[in-house]
Amino acid sequence: MRILVLGAGKTGSLTAEVAHERGHRAETLRSTDNAKASALTTERLAPIDVVIDFTTPECVLGNIRACLDAGKNMVVGTTGWYGELAGIRAEVERRKTGFVYGSNFSVGVNLFFELVRTAAPALRYHYAAHIYERHHAEKKDAPSGTAAVMQQILQEGNKAEIEITSFREGEVVGMHELVFDSPADSIYLCHDAKSRRGFAEGAVRAAEWIAGKKGFFDFKEVWREV
Repeated sequence: MRILVLGAGKTGSLTAEVAHERGHRAETLRSTDNAKASALTTERLAPIDVVIDFTTPECVLGNIRACLDAGKNMVVGTTGWYGELAGIRAEVERRKTGFVYGSNFSVGVNLFFELVRTAAPALRYHYAAHIYERHHAEKKDAPSGTAAVMQQILQEGNKAEIEITSFREGEVVGMHELVFDSPADSIYLCHDAKSRRGFAEGAVRAAEWIAGKKGFFDFKEVWREV
């Protein structure tokens, strides 16, 4: 496939590298060369099979709309835009394109979500839950999309308030910890990303999966298929 990666930061650059390793033709487009999605013209996107976005919350909606206008399938790993989710879903369905988004494209993190779901009944046994997340100092949004998904999972069928504490420091790739505490004991669940490769590999696999498909998908619901 021909893949266009939006965002030439650490994750975007690694995503292009992984795409090459998996036999695709991949190129990156820096956000500085794509102000307000100006570079995403129909002509520029014509030869592209799938667009992968790892940019910023400020850029991502413009990029999505430009790619939808060109009828291109997308994989979006950028977070911080989910307040517009319903509108984007409607637009994807109207345009009949393919779209995969996710708070985290790491297979390990999606396994971690399953552990969080399994542990959620602890809230019915008088455990209090708290989520801690740490990321590198340059990450724009807080809390992270991954932490927000953890919170959502825990609150399904529960009225408990689940607090999230965010830290932005150094070069931390991404650490998410869930702590259950009760007068009798404490339970700790933790996912600590050693590198960004898991995110990049999952995004490329998602691009391979969405190629030629139509519909709007959350990666945490389809990751087993990629």
